[in-house]
Amino acid sequence: MFGIGFAELVVIAFVAVVVFGPDRLPGLARQAAQLVKQVRRFADSARDELRSELGPEYADLELQDLDPRRIVRKHIAEAMADDDEETGSPAARVTMTLPPGEQPPFDDEAT
Repeated sequence: MFGIGFAELVVIAFVAVVVFGPDRLPGLARQAAQLVKQVRRFADSARDELRSELGPEYADLELQDLDPRRIVRKHIAEAMADDDEETGSPAARVTMTLPPGEQPPFDDEAT
């Protein structure tokens, strides 16, 4: 949960009890839970509105799919799968061999 372990949660709970007191803590926890519910409802409504605006081809859209890292991973995986389908398997790729003594091509402008 957010990269927080049990020991950190105990420390946070202890500090909360000391700072806010045991009388106000249940009310604050209730308010925090309501805030989380509101944020979740807002995110769900934004996702549903985005789905309806984009049309039926994006009916399975999730907000996590808009993460640039996931998009790049997805496209790379699709490209690799397409490449495997074209060649039959990764091991079936064509390799070029040079005759003995011939130098491989070299591009001076390559970085």
